Amino acid sequence: MDGRYLGDGLLETQDLMAQEGRRVVDSARGRGVALRLLGGYAVHEHCGGMTACRRDHLDLDFAALRRQTRPVVEVFEELGYEERIHVRQATRMMQAQFVRECVHGGGVAPRAHGEDHVDVFFDRFNLDHSLDLRDRLALHPYAVPLTDALVTKLQMHAPEPRDVRDAILLLAAAGAEGGEAGDVEPAYVGRLCARDWGLFYDVALSLQRCASTLDEAGLGPEDRDRVAGLLTRLTGALDAAPKTLAWRLRAGVGTRRRWWNLVEEQGRLTA
Repeated sequence: MDGRYLGDGLLETQDLMAQEGRRVVDSARGRGVALRLLGGYAVHEHCGGMTACRRDHLDLDFAALRRQTRPVVEVFEELGYEERIHVRQATRMMQAQFVRECVHGGGVAPRAHGEDHVDVFFDRFNLDHSLDLRDRLALHPYAVPLTDALVTKLQMHAPEPRDVRDAILLLAAAGAEGGEAGDVEPAYVGRLCARDWGLFYDVALSLQRCASTLDEAGLGPEDRDRVAGLLTRLTGALDAAPKTLAWRLRAGVGTRRRWWNLVEEQGRLTA
């Protein structure tokens, strides 16, 4: 990490957690386990080199394959984490949670959290909407692909301002000169949303939020114009993708029935 960012304790903790995320992925890789960062640290992985991207993230989230649940648990146990087994039971084995005592602080007072907190989603990212990640985990060495990280932000029914900002920064990182973040895949996003009207509705609203707050993101003119163009392309892809019969039937019901999942019990796991 760039040493310019390490003077602030908050940012130092963020860098330590980013390093821990990579250490976990590398340890899993050594055991033949597919484990990739999700949420805030996936955003950090894709655009952490941008000054505007630097912010606090609450915890580490990962995606993994359900058929590798036992090896995933063993990876975390070897790294000193303890599983909260009730989380797997409560989520029908689709999510696991691991904790350990906080190791941050670098000789100064530790952050407010009392322990490192890790959530692992198996096969699917399940919060406001569901995103199947089984075929996407091999596309980036440490995180879910940029487009999937973007969709996890866009799919939120009631996003925090930081989530809208993260989406904008991912778009700014995509295709940036000299960047390694990769490209946004509008057609892929369109296909996802063409199967699920609720996902379509919330992603479309999030794209509008991004457009309306773009001038507040602190981007230079070139980055801003590129993001505006990508927002237009994504909106066009949502509209152009052929919709399934299930999508059309659900669209007829519209907002008269709730179209997102309730996640209060689990909390926001992707900050």
